[in-house]
Amino acid sequence: MPKQGRPYRVIISGGGTGGHIYPAVAIANQLRAVNPEAEILFVGAQGRMEMMRVPEAGYKIVGLWISGLQRRLTLDNLSFPLKVWKSVRASHKIIKDFKPDAVVGVGGYASGSLLYAATSQGIPALIQEQNSYAGITNKLLAKRVQKVCVAYPNMEAFFPADKIVLTGNPVRSDIMNLQGKREEALQHFGLNPEKKTILVIGGSLGARTINKSIAANLQSIADAGYQLIWQTGKAFYPRAQELEEKYKTEGIRALDFIKRMDLAYAAADVVISRAGALSISELCLAGKPAVLVPSPNVAEDHQTKNAMALVQQEAALLVRDAESMEKLVPTALELLKDEKEQQRLHQNILKMARPNAATDIVNELVKLIK
Repeated sequence: MPKQGRPYRVIISGGGTGGHIYPAVAIANQLRAVNPEAEILFVGAQGRMEMMRVPEAGYKIVGLWISGLQRRLTLDNLSFPLKVWKSVRASHKIIKDFKPDAVVGVGGYASGSLLYAATSQGIPALIQEQNSYAGITNKLLAKRVQKVCVAYPNMEAFFPADKIVLTGNPVRSDIMNLQGKREEALQHFGLNPEKKTILVIGGSLGARTINKSIAANLQSIADAGYQLIWQTGKAFYPRAQELEEKYKTEGIRALDFIKRMDLAYAAADVVISRAGALSISELCLAGKPAVLVPSPNVAEDHQTKNAMALVQQEAALLVRDAESMEKLVPTALELLKDEKEQQRLHQNILKMARPNAATDIVNELVKLIK
């Protein structure tokens, strides 16, 4: 796509988890690639992880006082209407001050208020839905925006058909280029090049069931002669550190958060992962044989639907969360022994990759601005 003339002014809103934040940053990076002087402002939710991760990526962010509705009666729920009212008011002020040409919503609490305010003022808007089952914020916003960029086919159940564009999920650009990084990756994590490596990622906030399953089976991983890169999330990290100390000579590496995900994927022979939309998009681009454990704690069980999209194409294996204590590690060890099955999963998952997602979304955005 040719580089553009005048600097665009764009607000990108949303967050809450890495699954919303990293696609947002990938869109911003691509926008800068085609319009280097572009002014980009992020709007997130106060106290959520985007307030730290977005500045780390080199962008300015403003936080709104907003959170989601809890499924049970809590004090937070009682303050929800007030939070919505205040965050919409704050959004109107942000828009008045920044004067965007267009806005992008990636899902999460903050995007609802910001896109509601923007569309009320007639500013062109686009939303990006990462999952195969649309989130409530995006479903409500779909009537108000011009374009809906989706990662899965058959999303007409959630969005007006004439607004849908199938783009895939944008991911961090470093994950698209893993060639020749294995040696650097093994050195980075202090691992043995003679051993096969399992990568465990429970999502940016960790996954308790996966963590407990790994902790209970570290001995069998070590006995089988494999090593481990284990992203635990903050809550489980102290316990994982104790275990890492015990198994250090076996090549067990525990981290609360992995910043160099490109190197983690480059080192991995097999990946154990939740089935969040971003994780799946990354696995497809990295072409990694994977054992997916969908989280049961998400709206409409959408992670199982995400995982089944791969399983039906024979592109991944699935272990249910409730069965992970007994089945997860044995399934991964079985896969590590079976080169043929690894190769089959690798080839099938690669077919599902959409490497041009960020470019395609920014193309749609530029059309809205023009």
